Amino acid sequence: MDLKELLQKHLIEKVDADANSAKELIKSAEKDLVAAADILNAGHADWAFVAAYNAMLSAGRALMAAKGYRALSESHHVAVVQFCAAMLPAESGQLIYAFNRYRVRRHDVVYGEIKSIGEGEAKTSIGKAKEFTGKIRGLCKLNQ
Repeated sequence: MDLKELLQKHLIEKVDADANSAKELIKSAEKDLVAAADILNAGHADWAFVAAYNAMLSAGRALMAAKGYRALSESHHVAVVQFCAAMLPAESGQLIYAFNRYRVRRHDVVYGEIKSIGEGEAKTSIGKAKEFTGKIRGLCKLNQ
């Protein structure tokens, strides 16, 4: 779905670009990445996975803020994923795929459908979340 379609379907809306919010959301994503590693080290792969997904969500929201958009719908997690898919370069397809897959898996973990996130999957999700957050940081042109 492209940006125009996201706007037409009222999944997102145009707002003033907000570099400060983008910067704070990236900081939040980076804190979630640290928490994800700590949680995994404590032996809780499912919640480490959730924290890694939250880092991706915050990074996606940072991109939206930096570009002057915000999610509107009840399905705001989907809207953030779709916005990122529309805005990131084509070579980011695997990261977008992971982001969307993690969105679905996170829902299952949080709402009790599954608790079967293994250590390997959690580690992979943390790595993908770090890569995604770094890419978003670059697109938002935010300094460390």
